[in-house]
Amino acid sequence: MNPNDTNPHDRWARFRFSVVGGLFSSPPPRGELRAVLKRLADRTWVHPTTRAPLKLGFSTIESWYYRALRDQDPVRALRQKVRSDAGTFPALPESLRGVLRAQWEGHRRWTMKLHYDNLGSLVRKTPKLGVLPSYSVVCRYMKAHGMRRARGRRTPRTAGAEEAALRFERREVRSYEATHVGGLYHVDFHEGRRAVLTSKGKLERPVLFGCLDDRSRLACHLQWYGTESARTLVHGLEQAFLKRGLPRALMSDRGQAEMAGEVEEGLERLGVVHEPTLPYSPYQNAKQESFWGNVEGRLLAMLEGVDPLTLEVLNEATQAWVELDYNREVHGETKEAPVERWRAGPSVVREAPDPELVRAAFRRTATRRQRHGDGTISLEGRRFEVPSRYGHLDRVHVRYATWDLTQVDLVDGRTGEELCRLLPQDKAKNAEGRRRRREGPARSEPGTPLRPPASGMAPLLFECLEAYRASGLPAAYLPLDEEKDEEGRAS
Repeated sequence: MNPNDTNPHDRWARFRFSVVGGLFSSPPPRGELRAVLKRLADRTWVHPTTRAPLKLGFSTIESWYYRALRDQDPVRALRQKVRSDAGTFPALPESLRGVLRAQWEGHRRWTMKLHYDNLGSLVRKTPKLGVLPSYSVVCRYMKAHGMRRARGRRTPRTAGAEEAALRFERREVRSYEATHVGGLYHVDFHEGRRAVLTSKGKLERPVLFGCLDDRSRLACHLQWYGTESARTLVHGLEQAFLKRGLPRALMSDRGQAEMAGEVEEGLERLGVVHEPTLPYSPYQNAKQESFWGNVEGRLLAMLEGVDPLTLEVLNEATQAWVELDYNREVHGETKEAPVERWRAGPSVVREAPDPELVRAAFRRTATRRQRHGDGTISLEGRRFEVPSRYGHLDRVHVRYATWDLTQVDLVDGRTGEELCRLLPQDKAKNAEGRRRRREGPARSEPGTPLRPPASGMAPLLFECLEAYRASGLPAAYLPLDEEKDEEGRAS
């Protein structure tokens, strides 16, 4: 995920969830929560914005834990609250707001700095207008209300791999198991040894998406695809979650598909801690790798006589095998059938939300600069129209999936709330000449003629002129009566 596409609210929410998220995937035994929280308070963390070392207090971590525990969406519960006066600009008095708007309407080609300096001159001349706020406050107010400057015609061996090898040599490798069903899911792709006949008449090796529960070894979902991508990963995850429920944590390798923005943000919105393996350390996901042996040794072995083998037949056979054979057979390590161990618990699985909400969760959030000329943004090489009520925004936050641009939403960058749906630009329809009335701030009423530039000298220049006259300094220039000089020459 691009760090430029996240804001401080998101970074802090993810950081807080990373601190307490482990308490949901592996809940501590009764009576030991306080000791676990003290151990977390003794650790040194990395500040989510400055990357500096950070120590957290016991009470702080405790409050984060209970806030996340009481909410169905723990990441959302841990977001920084938006100030109650956000967007109201309390530092800018009402008296100055009217003066500033009138000044902007009269001088639309002025820069914001020139507007601010002239506003300061008016305040100094008329103290009853109030206290002049900072320049940044005035700039934010003007941007939020669409007071923009009018534009016219103007002229081999990598360090990571060596570090992983050294870590494997010096550190112990131990087997582990989650204490609760749904505490940890494993996700991975596997390229099959058997080629399938595609609709284009080619023999290609498919890839198998697999999702396993760590404690029970239950196969939540298996499906074969033509390629490994973020789209196929999300498609498989959606089905796994809808079939078995939402886990508390999910482990995957660091492939391009697994680390895609849609996957990371989707897991965060669903309250699932993403735990990618360390670089060049696939042994951390060993349970998933071991499962592929069952797929090759049993499932594909029973399809040796099927020729030609198509993707449809392979997927149908896979569903029957995993539900009626693998999930019901006694596991060699746990000595229980995965489905029975799943039922026995203990479980921390959460019920999955509506399918449409799950699908909408797996989208990335990006920031785009709005082109104010026609109110559009560029997304994956296509232009989308922004409603005119948001036309005053310089940058907008959008949520979308790269493989599905039929559902693109404009979101509030501070709260993450979806504001409206964006549709692609339809130039053919726009050519009909029908136009809606503009909405939003700084819009004139219908039929109101544009005001001409304000008459008279600007307040700042008039103030400078008065001060210069009162300084008593000698004239800085000598006037020349050109008309008299021309008459003298003529005579």
